[in-house]
Amino acid sequence: MAADLGELLVPYMPTIRVPRTGDRVFKSECAFSYDSPESEGGLYVCMNTFLGFGREHVERHYRKTGQSVYIHLKRHVKEKATGAAGGAIPRRRNGKVFLDLELNRDFNGEDYEYEDEAKLIIFPDHYEIPLPNIEELPALVTIACDAVLNAPSAYKKQEPESWEEEIQVSRHARSLRQQDNGVRIPPSGWKCQKCEMRENLWLNLTDGAVLCGKWFFDGSGGNGHALDHYRQTNFPLAVKLDTITPDGADVYSFEEEEAVLDPHISEHLSHFGIDMLQMQQRMENGHHTDNNARPRVSEWEVIQESGMKLKVVYGSGYTGMKNLGNSCYLGTVMQVLFSIPEFQRMYVGNLQRIYDYSPLDPTQDFATQMAKLGHGLLSGQYSKPPVKCELIEQVMKEEYKVLNWQQQKGISPRMFKALVSKGHPEFCSNRQQDAHELLLHVINLVERNSAGSENPSDVFRFLVEERVQCCQTRRVRYTQRVDYLIQLPAPIEAATNREELLAYEAKRRDAEENLRPPPEPVRARIPFTACLQAFTEPENVPDFWSSALQAKSAGVKTSRFASFPEYLIMQVKKFTFGVDWVPKKLDLAIDVPDFLDLNRLRATGLQASEEELPDLSPPIVLPEDTRDNSMSSIDSPEIDEASVMQLAEMGFPLEACRKAVYYTGNMGPEMAFNWIIAHMEEPDFAEPLTLPSMMDAAPSSSDLPMGATPLDNSPPEESIAILTSMGFPRSHTIQALRATNNNLERALDWIFTHPEQEESDAMSDMADTEPNDNAFSNTNSHSDSTLSPDRDASGPRIKDGPGRYELFAFISHMGASTMSGHYVCHIKKEGRWVIYNDHKVCLSERPPKDLGYIYFYHRLSSS
Repeated sequence: MAADLGELLVPYMPTIRVPRTGDRVFKSECAFSYDSPESEGGLYVCMNTFLGFGREHVERHYRKTGQSVYIHLKRHVKEKATGAAGGAIPRRRNGKVFLDLELNRDFNGEDYEYEDEAKLIIFPDHYEIPLPNIEELPALVTIACDAVLNAPSAYKKQEPESWEEEIQVSRHARSLRQQDNGVRIPPSGWKCQKCEMRENLWLNLTDGAVLCGKWFFDGSGGNGHALDHYRQTNFPLAVKLDTITPDGADVYSFEEEEAVLDPHISEHLSHFGIDMLQMQQRMENGHHTDNNARPRVSEWEVIQESGMKLKVVYGSGYTGMKNLGNSCYLGTVMQVLFSIPEFQRMYVGNLQRIYDYSPLDPTQDFATQMAKLGHGLLSGQYSKPPVKCELIEQVMKEEYKVLNWQQQKGISPRMFKALVSKGHPEFCSNRQQDAHELLLHVINLVERNSAGSENPSDVFRFLVEERVQCCQTRRVRYTQRVDYLIQLPAPIEAATNREELLAYEAKRRDAEENLRPPPEPVRARIPFTACLQAFTEPENVPDFWSSALQAKSAGVKTSRFASFPEYLIMQVKKFTFGVDWVPKKLDLAIDVPDFLDLNRLRATGLQASEEELPDLSPPIVLPEDTRDNSMSSIDSPEIDEASVMQLAEMGFPLEACRKAVYYTGNMGPEMAFNWIIAHMEEPDFAEPLTLPSMMDAAPSSSDLPMGATPLDNSPPEESIAILTSMGFPRSHTIQALRATNNNLERALDWIFTHPEQEESDAMSDMADTEPNDNAFSNTNSHSDSTLSPDRDASGPRIKDGPGRYELFAFISHMGASTMSGHYVCHIKKEGRWVIYNDHKVCLSERPPKDLGYIYFYHRLSSS
């Protein structure tokens, strides 16, 4: 038999690999679906690429690549029979088969047992070889199989839980003696007893002393008073105050000099008045608490609709997403995006085509992973009601809610998160992030990966008209730019309960000065009309240069909608920065309406009574003492001489090198070299650099100011020449420069992210820009790209229509800042509001529309 297996595997031996250092083994999730070893069909891992595939996708990989040998992994999850003998060890064929495969946390390890199974499968005949099979398999195959089975899962190292497994129980936890000194820790207002530090505070579990931690290399931390206290008292254990949740807390042992586990943490904290069981009742799921515990507890309850018997829903469009550890910001954004028909049609409607044309590594393909996520959320395949419905309903009546939550497993977006966060310094971490920033990031990725095909993010695109007026001459200039959302100010001064807020602030300051517990917080209530009014008010333009005065002057800017998008995204500016540069959230409520009419904010363009500012740019500012009014040249413009010398050493004329460096804006020798190649055939190539004199700055108009140059729609020829010398078509180059405000570096990046289309399409396309968070806000309207108002606004990328909208979704945040807390979203489906809280999906009883952070509206038909 051994000889038979050896002969059987001989043709496939060149394709079987042993995982090397750096190889990722995808043995917990399919590349095209959310199948896993616990799925009915198990998971197939390719022995060459180490990619994992579910039963319905492994054939596709075999046909595309010709790889025939796979390891089939199957985990059998069995509920322990009641009355079974305690301490029974579940049977396994090999205890090392899934040594590093994560346990499914949906199943309580005390109530379930696992049996793991592995086979070597040879396609296309599906020949099965049970593993382990050391005696019969060739040595190379045995080594490869063992390496795959014992390799860590591809994304395990990215999860914070992987580190927690190494933390040991402190030897002081069981025998810790706590002093009965009457110390009670308030829910907020903590500060170090030795200094005024309010961050990185540690509670000593012996005497209740609150002291600051040590200083860290990144500038965070404290003055080390907690450690000093241990050296004086030998009280060994301390807990970090802002980490206390219903699930536990971060505990440190000074004597053991490491983070430890305290199995009795609930008892130890209750000694000082911190009731973790009460916290469990107040905050389902055990999400992070905040230093301002009292207001945030109320916020958590309202937004999550805690205390209500919410009805669980299943089926297509009602699949939740597991929280990977501070990944709720991603889950809420993707739930909303895939409730939009255009995203559904692009990725789920084209699922088979996307999968058939996916690259050899589909884990790194954006379209594939978007299609996978969309199908997982919308198919209903991962949101099926429990088989024993009557039993579950009976359990619900007895209020055993946890069992019901376990029926909703949801999908785990590990692979998607790894892809979209790749290379991003914030999203690739396990820290909480801003859902608004993630939304713009995803739109950016959709833009980049939709070249030449339908772009679902077009439904968010709209044109903003900016009107700038010179306050002295009253003359105006109109420009347009593309945006994707609006940022709505939240004017606290317009709160309807302003007197109550002022009284609370006075009480809070008094309590802080006299070391008393803070008063009950007061939430500001701001009318939506006041927010919209603040949004439309003019703003001052810093460093405004008036082309009518030919000098700096006072200027004001107003913004209006030049077009209305199909879907309007509105972000409430709830976050501000504290003195420590940490974003903090304003505690406020806004009566956001279900229906919105913005037609009065439509732009009107230049009016008959208005006079335009001259189309002039500010004069070039030159260093003093370099002007020669008797000559038509400027002898010493600012030039990077180091770049000049580098080019001159290549053999080019010195004056040509100076011109090249000057005309490329001192952007380095590489850009200047490209300019030289494009201009070396010109007759004046080696002539000295000459610039127009002040008298000749505007030769075609006598009323132009000295030093000013006319503006037109064409980018500078020098910039065009530089890019065309690199081999890019002139029409594509002009389009790139216009889209990036004539910035060469950004234009080059634009070209690479916007492949050339047919010329007719390029001319009708509306200023391809990447999303930014300028967001049509009067305080943030410095968009990266501008559109000339005389451009055709009827291009296919802008889908204008009436400005009447209906609210269909909103994302809410709980917590003190974007760096902490939790996100949930509410989406209106089939006329009902549904709450998506990680993997839990329920019908909403009382959607907290006034506490939302990001709102999504769809356009109403004109009928």
